[in-house]
Amino acid sequence: MAEFTNTSPMVWPQEVNGNLVDITKLNAKQKVINYCLYARKSSEDDERQALSIDSQIKEMGVQAQAQDLRVIEIRKESHSAKESGQRPVFNKLIDDVRRGLFQGILSWAPDRLSRNAGDLGTLVDLMDSGLLTEIRTHGQAFTNSPNDKFLLMILCSQAKLENDNRGINVKRGMKTKCELGFRPNYSPLGYLNDHYSGKGQKRVFVDKERAPIIKLAFEKVALENFSGRDVYYWMNNEAGFRTRKGKPITFSMVYRMLNNSYYCGMFEFPVGSGKWYKGSYEPIISRKLFDQVQKKLTVHPKTKPGTKEFDFTKMMKCGSCGSGVTAEERIKRRASGIRRYVYYHCTRSRDLKCTELFITEEDLIQEFIQILDKVSLDQIQTQEKLAQEFGRYQKFSSIFSTDNSDLAEDQEIDMRKFIEYIFKEGSRDDKRDLLNSLQTTLYLKDKRITTQI
Repeated sequence: MAEFTNTSPMVWPQEVNGNLVDITKLNAKQKVINYCLYARKSSEDDERQALSIDSQIKEMGVQAQAQDLRVIEIRKESHSAKESGQRPVFNKLIDDVRRGLFQGILSWAPDRLSRNAGDLGTLVDLMDSGLLTEIRTHGQAFTNSPNDKFLLMILCSQAKLENDNRGINVKRGMKTKCELGFRPNYSPLGYLNDHYSGKGQKRVFVDKERAPIIKLAFEKVALENFSGRDVYYWMNNEAGFRTRKGKPITFSMVYRMLNNSYYCGMFEFPVGSGKWYKGSYEPIISRKLFDQVQKKLTVHPKTKPGTKEFDFTKMMKCGSCGSGVTAEERIKRRASGIRRYVYYHCTRSRDLKCTELFITEEDLIQEFIQILDKVSLDQIQTQEKLAQEFGRYQKFSSIFSTDNSDLAEDQEIDMRKFIEYIFKEGSRDDKRDLLNSLQTTLYLKDKRITTQI
């Protein structure tokens, strides 16, 4: 049988101040721990009852002095601990613990350190790795022992549960208030909130000074065809309307007011949720008047600038200032019917005072035809698509032609007719390909197309 041998030296208890003490345990207890005092108070409603930061520091300072704790730094933070990784001061504290600057944390209560699972997990991981020796709170100490860590997780998880339940209770309270006919947030201009009745008994009153002006503004839009800008000038200049703070109403406030169904006794909460409630307050306007105003203010979507396609845009430059040439469409109703006109002009991107005149699309086409009269058949044939189209055009024309004149002369005549045919019957791509066959920059100047300025 093998004999067990203890190679480590025996450490006998020694007398300290007249008592026998285990030296190994004494040395462990005497290990110095650097603490950081962390004080936090959230600015949110759910934690307003917590001690203020100064009170936390005062109370924990007294505890540190009584227990002879070595606090080398105090850190303050005013931030919610609901979400993990969102507190800059706490994140810096965690980094400093990892670097070995602190081995202990002193705080008023566990919920000051964490109210979420993410930050709680970080603290427990630091304890498991031995980097965080101790967390002290008012009346409790948590070390790297299973029971202490379990208790710490329970207390922090309880704080998270309180937060979650409080959020549910707040939403339930808001829903109940909406069902009673009162919007939870502040009432809009034209109404006054009751600040004196008890909780659950507050009402909303019509503002006798502002409500008549607001009602008249709705009527002017519905009956007098006022625009939002007209209402803005009328309320500020003629009606003398002022906000609760005595300031003139802004342009955006006018549109928010005219689109707010609260004035006709209906409101949506939350906004965009599709949940509508009937108000338990006196409406300033009728539902019919509100609907009329919405129809007047409805703006039909317009084509975005640059999305409408014209045949000859981006094909030429202004001959005066070098800017691009754009186009505009005009629809005119006449007795003979509806006519469409397209005008081309300088964009004035390089010179706002450019004096180049407009030119109609019909006149512009005639200018292009004169320029293209000078193009050779070889240039056309470099554009494969155009060459095929020209061949089909010649074949089609020969069926109806009885003239046996010279072939070269026929090709010249056919070329001009082909160019006119493309501009009148061709697609947008065909027209642009035909102009690209010139392989030069086109300039529009004095209603004429040139190939040089």
